[in-house]
This record gives sequence, C-alpha cells and structure tokens, in this order.
Amino acid sequence: MSTLRDLVEEHTSLEPVDIEHLHRLAGDWQLVSDLSFADLLMWVPRDSGGEFICVAQVRPSTAGTAYQDDQVGRIAGGPEVAHLAVARNQGRIWREGDPVWYGDTPARHEAIPVRRPGSSRVIAILGRDTNLSTARTPSQLELNYLTTADDLAQMVADGSFPPVLHPGELTSAPRVGDGLVRLDASGKVTYASPNAQSAFRRLGLTAHLVGEDLAALVGRLSDDPLEGTDAAERIVAALRGEAPARKEVEARGATVLTRALPLMPASVPIGALVLIRDVTEVRRRDRQLITKDATIREIHHRVKNNLQTVAALLRLQARRVGVPAARAALEESVRRVASIAMVHETLSHSGNEAVEFDGIVDRVIAAAAEVSATESRVVLRREGSFGVLPAEIATPLVMILNELVQNAVEHAFGPGEGGEVVVSAHRKRREVHVAVTDTGRGLPETFDMDASERLGLQIVRTLASGELRGSIEIRGGANGGTEAALVVPLSKR
Repeated sequence: MSTLRDLVEEHTSLEPVDIEHLHRLAGDWQLVSDLSFADLLMWVPRDSGGEFICVAQVRPSTAGTAYQDDQVGRIAGGPEVAHLAVARNQGRIWREGDPVWYGDTPARHEAIPVRRPGSSRVIAILGRDTNLSTARTPSQLELNYLTTADDLAQMVADGSFPPVLHPGELTSAPRVGDGLVRLDASGKVTYASPNAQSAFRRLGLTAHLVGEDLAALVGRLSDDPLEGTDAAERIVAALRGEAPARKEVEARGATVLTRALPLMPASVPIGALVLIRDVTEVRRRDRQLITKDATIREIHHRVKNNLQTVAALLRLQARRVGVPAARAALEESVRRVASIAMVHETLSHSGNEAVEFDGIVDRVIAAAAEVSATESRVVLRREGSFGVLPAEIATPLVMILNELVQNAVEHAFGPGEGGEVVVSAHRKRREVHVAVTDTGRGLPETFDMDASERLGLQIVRTLASGELRGSIEIRGGANGGTEAALVVPLSKR
C-alpha cells in the first residue's frame, strides 16, 4: 500500500516542509478523531483537475466508524467534494449541509483546512465525517469532548496544531480514553473525565478535580518537590500557549503520565488540555525487568569468570604434561573454553540476550593470529558483518569459527609459508551465510568431512547441524586453498 508521502508526491507538487507537517498531523490526529467521535480523512487537491485524493485516514476509538472500507488512495471529484473545495478556497471550516449516506450508514460531513505554522496557504483538507446511526442526546463527557475537538480543529486550520515533537519523544502519548482534563485560562479544571479522576485518586487526591488549580495540585501531590515543580511549570507553559514535553508524576506508589496541550483557537489562549495516563503497572514491570536484566548480566559475568578459571587450570595442566599430543589437546580445550567465555563476557555488558558478533569474531581472529605468528606468515581478516545475534546462536557459532580458523592456520600452510585466512559473513533473508577461506595447500584428495575422526571437525559438524540447525560444507576454494561454507538460519524451525 502506498504511504502518505508516496501519494502526495505522486499526485501533488507540495513542498517537503508541507509533507512533513502532514506527517506530524497524521501522527497526532487520533486525539482529534477520538474527541470528535468521527473519522478523519486527509484530502489533498490533485495538480490536475478539481479532484482530491485521500492520503490518510484514522478511525475513532470512541465511536463507530463512518467507513467500513479503507479510503486511502481514493480519488473523488465533482459534487462529492464540494465541501472540501469550499474549505480550501475560502480557508475556513465548513459545517453546512445535510447528512449523506454511505451504504446504510448516515454521516455528517465537515471540512477543516490544514495550514503550516506561519503560513496562510491551505495545503490539505481534513474531512471530519461522523457516523450518525448511533446519534443520541450527548452526555457531559461527550459535550466536553466535542467542544475540545472544535477548538483543536480550529487550531489545525490556524496551523498551531499539532505541536512540534520534542527530541526523543515518540508520537505515542496518553489517549483520550486514558483520561482528559480541560483547564480554563486561569488553570482551573473545568472538566475531568472519570479515568482522569481515578488517576488522580491514585496519586492521593480525595476531592473532585473540577475547580482545582491543576498546576498547584500536581506540585502538591508529587513525592519529589523538584519533579512536582517541573510538572506544574509544564502545565503553566501550556496555558501560555506553549507545548511542553510530557511528564510523569509519582506519588504514593502511583505513576501518572501527563501531556499538556495549549488550546488556542484563532490564536487566542483559552486554556489547556491535559491528557492523563495511569502508568503505575507499566513502570512496576519496567523496574522488574531492569532487576531481571541486572541479574542476568551478573550471571553471565560469573559464568565468564568460571570459564576463565577453567581455562587457566587447563593451561596450567598443559604446562605440566610431558606428552606433546596431550599438551596440544589441552591447549585446544583452553581455546574452546575461552571462545565461549567471550560470548558470556559480551552478554554481561549487554542489556539483552543478544550480542554484537563482529567484535567477538575479531577477537577469535586476533587469538589465532598470535598462534600463527611464530609458525608462519599468515594474515587473518574479517569481511562483511554478522550483526547482532541472539546468545543461543552466538555461543555455538563462535566455537565453530574458532575451530575453522584454528584449523586453517595450523593445517593450510607449512612452516614459513605465507598466506591469508578470511572470515566473511553476510545476511540473506533470515539466514547468515559464513565462509572461512584460506589460500593454503588445499584439501587432501581423500578428505571426507563426515568420515573424519578429528575432534575439531566433529565439533563443527555437531554444532552446525544440531545446535544451529544449519548446514556446513568444506570444499576446495575457487582459486585454490580451502573454503568452509556455513549457513545458519536465524529463525526457529
């Protein structure tokens, strides 16, 4: 499906700044839709003819939709878009007209011109279409919602809504259903939805919100005086016409997220809208996750320390063994244990069960280079990137790479010979393709990986097919030498 940007660029000559404003509006217009109990359709006039194309749509979460079918991409003209043309040409909100029917659904049309801040040019039209099939006498909540929606609609037409996002903020915010408080120009609460009232009761308020000075109340309730003062100042800033960043208020073990928006229809400050969300349970789970993450990192740190201790004991034992074959076997075990310890060391510094694998591979290569330095003139390097891998893949994969790299360094080149060993990787769909190639003497004619009794190759074969559920093939290189090709699926089968 085409995106808002695709449709606008294909059918209009709007400037990038215009498109960016439309994107910001589409990121924040769920608020207007919910307060209006209506669908919002974003229409832009096409460059050719008198037609309009719908480039975005949002449905209300507070009422039934007027459209069962998606309207994005629909081109309309003639009498059907007469109200859009009036809003565009006259630069005003259009509310006249009789209800129209979409199938069996009666709907009321409204059209809101969209302007950028500081510009008088209309760049788009918002169609506000209300499903009238469930119309009834509105409650106090609905009347306050509709009044606030009208104020925001006028701000859209003025170019003062939506506000610019603050650095680090996402478009997600408290929604109308989470809790809504309306303030007059003096900062006094004129309306509070039931959910907003409940949220403030969690903070310790026993009285009703209506009539309270919200900024002073928030500063008084907060456990932290400095945080409370900050939250209060943001509400006051909204009353001045600013759009401050969101703020959390904590009191009596409860946490409430607040977002204050100025109400300035026709550029006249008349109060503010404060959206409220009780995030107490969300923050409690966050704290639990932080504790669990710290525990997991500590476990990885201790496992790494234990593995390093085992490696040190094996290294000490190797020095005391007089049989060369036994000493070599112990030294290989040291390298295998050390490679696993690298993964756990990386995980001990990570906030999740995934690792940046390139750094681990580089350390494996560096360790192999130290071994080869005294025996041959072999250059080892990495090409491509493994990226971030989960721990259950990283641990067996680092052991496989350790075996393959060590095998290439020790067996592909004779004493004093030079050459190159390259570890390359690239991702393709949901797989990692890995190759370890060398420019050495190549494979013996009788080589058969499946029949090999060498422990290193048996480890590689078992881990590749068993732990990783992948495939591995060791073959002659295209330009001589040897190539070990490994394919590792990233998704569980």
